[in-house]
Amino acid sequence: MRVLELPPPPPLLLLLLLALPCAARRPARYDPTWGSLDARPLPAWFHGAKFGVFIHWGVFSVPSFGSEWFWWYWQKEQRPKFVEFMKNNYPPGFKYEDFGPLFTAKFFNAKQWASILQASGAKYVVLTSKHHEGFPLWGSKHSWNWNAVDVGPKRDIVKELEVAVRNGTDLRFGLYYSLFEWFHPLFLEDASSSFREQRFPAAKTWPELYELVNTYRPEVLWSDGDGGAPDGYWNSTGFLAWLYNDSPVRDTVVTNDRWGAGSICKHGGFYTCSDRYNPGHLLPHKWENCMTIDKSSWGYRRDANICDYLTIEELVKQLVQTVACGGNLLMNIGPTLDGIISPIFEERLRQMGTWLKVNGEAIYESDPWRSQNDTATPDVWYTSNPKEKLVYATFLKWPISGKLLLGEPKATPGATEVKLLGHGQPLTWTLSKPTGIMIQLPPLTPHQLPCEWGWSLVLTRVT
Repeated sequence: MRVLELPPPPPLLLLLLLALPCAARRPARYDPTWGSLDARPLPAWFHGAKFGVFIHWGVFSVPSFGSEWFWWYWQKEQRPKFVEFMKNNYPPGFKYEDFGPLFTAKFFNAKQWASILQASGAKYVVLTSKHHEGFPLWGSKHSWNWNAVDVGPKRDIVKELEVAVRNGTDLRFGLYYSLFEWFHPLFLEDASSSFREQRFPAAKTWPELYELVNTYRPEVLWSDGDGGAPDGYWNSTGFLAWLYNDSPVRDTVVTNDRWGAGSICKHGGFYTCSDRYNPGHLLPHKWENCMTIDKSSWGYRRDANICDYLTIEELVKQLVQTVACGGNLLMNIGPTLDGIISPIFEERLRQMGTWLKVNGEAIYESDPWRSQNDTATPDVWYTSNPKEKLVYATFLKWPISGKLLLGEPKATPGATEVKLLGHGQPLTWTLSKPTGIMIQLPPLTPHQLPCEWGWSLVLTRVT
């Protein structure tokens, strides 16, 4: 048999082929094993985003008392204050399912929500598509008569917010999804067999996850609630292999670490490790601090007092600490049953946006520096921009003396320059002994300060 020999490609064509971007070549395929899945590089957009908003909204927003775990605390644990609340406010025989029609979302305006989210300075949003109560905020085909299209709002909440966010903001759209449901009979049956059977994930979890991804294309898929079942029960590695290989968001989606008992802080895209996790030191793996403005609850609480909410000073500190240590901050709000973002949450979001308009250069797209916080002055946190060879020092207390000592930077007289973001003029500084620099801050009145709750210095030519 004669073998045909093809002529070599012309030099120009060869150069063009070699110059093709990686995306045009055959993409890497991931196997349904943690070893393969954990090797997937985290899409770069997530590291640069730094700040997102979490939204916990569901039927638990109707009682809006104590916690989004209301149903569990009332029915399963029978905690006295929850039992008394129901006894004092609802008729005998009232069931949790009866809250469903009362979840009206009457004043829910997705465009208004999107406008507030944009004003916050966040770069992504994560909406609870379904919490442990099992009530999907979309018309799930696998949750008949217990979803937001069939009961209560009679609207596809997920779709409305997705459209508003994607058409009206520069935020990435993400979804939270609870793998298990507290009182679903199929899950309870599987649990009673020590999860040897997979009736519940086959009937509910798997089809809903595929439905969510294919319909709404979330770029953050925030899994939660394993119910004590291992990842094998949930077939987490099989689903993630499809998500990374063949889903419509395979190139941009990021996932967390809550894919079965034992996977948290060990497997997945970014680590959350625990609720409100803020280690205060640099971690070797990308992580996220998911936390709440309400210190006690993720859902809206009618019984909250003003002291139950974190102040903007405390929230800025959370953001600055988190980013300095290589993490992202996911800050949670809980809307009311009728779809209102309460004034206290809206104020905090807008305050954060105001702060980021001035100091965003020290936050977005930044990398951790060699030191995360200062050794000489408390509450000074560092970030860096290696490409521009810049170091940022964000300090949370304006010194009464007008002088700020930074013990970490190694500066060079005549070369190093220090500026205050939002002010712009070079500041005077001197070398400090034994190390560091003493910076003379500008003599500004409170009205002249570039912001109110934390200030960022940008240092050039320091090591």
